[in-house]
Amino acid sequence: MTRRWTRDSHPAIMLGDKGYNSGPIRQDLRDRAAVPEIPTKRNRHVQHSLDCSPYALRSRIECFINRSKNRRRVATRYNQTAASFLGSAALSSIPWWIRAVHIT
Repeated sequence: MTRRWTRDSHPAIMLGDKGYNSGPIRQDLRDRAAVPEIPTKRNRHVQHSLDCSPYALRSRIECFINRSKNRRRVATRYNQTAASFLGSAALSSIPWWIRAVHIT
């Protein structure tokens, strides 16, 4: 099986939490021409700036994944194939999608 690389495998921005705040990780991202959007720990001497708009999107994605794990079928993965699993994950996320569309 061959793996096809898409444009998404080399992102322009890397979103991460404070656990990924280290010099080597930030330097590796800069070497790959990606912008590290990682908040700086309070005890770090050099404080890096953070653009809050993409980081807020990261929080929404994490909350969605947490809510989807609360669904039993998605969390335990009873499906046999990847296609049926993606279908059940899509069906379980429809109510959240409808709610998000009608709110905004």
